Amino acid sequence: MDAITLLKDDHKTVEQLFKRFERAGDRAYAEKRSLVDRMIEALSVHAAIEEELFYPVARATVPGTDDVALESLEEHHIVKWLLSELEHMDPRDERFDAKVTVLIELVRHHVEEEEGEFFPRVRDELGRNALDDLGDAMSAARASAPTHPHPLAPDTPPGNVVAGALAGVADRVGDTVTGLAQGSVNAVGDLIATVLHRKRPRRAPHGSPAARRQAAKVRAGASDATEAAIEAVDRAKEAVERTADAGRQAVRSTASSATTGTRRTARAASRGATGTGRAAKAGAKSTATAAGTSAKRTAATAKRGATTTGRAARGDS
Repeated sequence: MDAITLLKDDHKTVEQLFKRFERAGDRAYAEKRSLVDRMIEALSVHAAIEEELFYPVARATVPGTDDVALESLEEHHIVKWLLSELEHMDPRDERFDAKVTVLIELVRHHVEEEEGEFFPRVRDELGRNALDDLGDAMSAARASAPTHPHPLAPDTPPGNVVAGALAGVADRVGDTVTGLAQGSVNAVGDLIATVLHRKRPRRAPHGSPAARRQAAKVRAGASDATEAAIEAVDRAKEAVERTADAGRQAVRSTASSATTGTRRTARAASRGATGTGRAAKAGAKSTATAAGTSAKRTAATAKRGATTTGRAARGDS
């Protein structure tokens, strides 16, 4: 791909992000944050490869392009400051949308001038083969270009080449670390949700697209571990259920034994009570009989005593 086609494709990508941002609702904070993060990476990389290769080549080979190249560098500088502010700004901030609007207007103006004036002059002067070679070099530079804005870094050779390479390494390492951290947190959240039979958390990774890609990669890479954990949980659940079944059987056996023992005790008590009742009844009957006999004897004795006393009394008289 030739250099100018590559840069125009970048412009189209960014313009799609701009239009999506403009269509987003006022309270679509998460979507706006994600779109701005993608703008930051796309514009940071785009500006870096233009500053490191396209502008220096144009100034060195295409007469009369110094002024437009220098103006483009100043526009890049302003864009980088806006990006650096937006990178750490809450999308709920009252100035967030206004700052993005200014960014969009500035970039659109910059793109219009480049595609309308700058690119045609460079294409006419360099020709197809040279632009293809330059495009190859820019594609290679893209792999190590900074993914975050660095407004204080040099923007012209040779300082920008060295600073850009160092910043690119630092940015990509930072994105990887951020992605690893987020991916690990999400993987742990998935595992916890699985164990507790809850829905997996819908955490959208934040930060640059590179960081989000790394987070997604880590989360996907944890799937094997998560599946193993799920199997372990299932096995543990089965063991718990088996233990519970054994416990329930033991409880039923104990309850059955207790019921049988209770019935036996009740029957023994009933038999004891019946025997006691019969003995008491027999004792009461015997006592009543003895009392009746004793009463009859007492009455007979009293009767005889009374007869004797009466006879004695008549003899005396």
